[in-house]
Amino acid sequence: MKLATTVFGHEFQNPILLAAGTCGFGQELEEVLDVEELGGFVTKSVTVEPRSGNPAPRVTEFGAGMLNSVGLANPGLIRTRSEKLPWLASHVRRARVFVSVAGHTVEEFFQLLEGLDGADGFLGFELNLSCPNDNNRGGPPFALDPEAVSVIVSGCRARTQRPLLAKLAPNDPDVGSTARLATEAGVDGITLVNTLPGLLLRAGSGETELGAGQGGMSGPGLRPAGLRAVREARAHTDVPLLGVGGVLAPQDAVAYARAGANLVQMGTASFAAPRASAAVIRGLKRWGARQGVASWDDLQPSRGVAI
Repeated sequence: MKLATTVFGHEFQNPILLAAGTCGFGQELEEVLDVEELGGFVTKSVTVEPRSGNPAPRVTEFGAGMLNSVGLANPGLIRTRSEKLPWLASHVRRARVFVSVAGHTVEEFFQLLEGLDGADGFLGFELNLSCPNDNNRGGPPFALDPEAVSVIVSGCRARTQRPLLAKLAPNDPDVGSTARLATEAGVDGITLVNTLPGLLLRAGSGETELGAGQGGMSGPGLRPAGLRAVREARAHTDVPLLGVGGVLAPQDAVAYARAGANLVQMGTASFAAPRASAAVIRGLKRWGARQGVASWDDLQPSRGVAI
C-alpha cells in the first residue's frame, strides 16, 4: 500500500505522526527512534513563559490506558525559538513538524504565533485549545467555548500563512459544530481529539493517584471517542482531519481513515513501546497488501473529501 499522501499542499511520506506531548521536540527521541521515518510529529505545547509542570506523580496507568497531568512543562517561547527550532531546522528533513502552542489567554496565542512564525524548522502550528491539565488557566478549555474558538483561530489566522490546526476536545457535546466554526474562522485542519478529563483514586486512602488531582485520559479507552469525533467533524467540514486517540496497531489507524481522518497521530503507545509508530507504519504496508488496498488515500470515506 502506498502510504505517501498530500495534505496542506505538502507530501507526507506516510500518514503517521506523533502527537503533542509524547515526543518532546524530536531531539529527545534520537536514541530510540529515527524521527525521519515518521510522516511527522507535533512538538510539546509551547507557552509564553517556561513551565516546570505539575507536581509528581504525573503519570499513572489503568486497565484501558493512561492518565497524565504533565502540566504543559516546556522551555517557553524564547528558548523554543533560540534552541529547539534551530535543532529541528538542521536535523529534520523528511518528517513534517507542527509546533503546538498553548495560551492561558487569547492574547497569549497571538503572542506565541508572532514570536515563532518567522523561525525555520517547522511546517505549521497546532493550537492546543483543549488541554485538560492547564491548572494555570482555570475553567473549561477554550475548545468548549465557541466564541473563544472563533476569536483565537481568526486571530492566529491573521498572524501566519503556515498551515494552522485546531486541536479539539473529546468531551465537546457538539464537536461537529465546533469543527465547522473553526473552519469558518480559518483553520487548515483539525486534530481530534485531546485527552479526556479523568480521575483515579487509591482504594485504600481515597487519595488521587496523580499529584495534580485529575488528569487527561489517553490510550485504547479513548479510541471510541476519537473515532466519533472524527466522523462527526467530517460531516461538518472538508478541511483535513488528524485523528488521535488509542492508536496502537495498523487497524486502528485504518479505522480513523475510514472515519474521515487524512492523517493519524500516535501518543500513549509510544510510552509503552518507543518504536510503536515505526511498527504501525510497517504494519500498514502489510495490511494494505493483504487487503488489496493500493494507497492510504483509498481508505477515505467514499463521499470524498476536498483537501
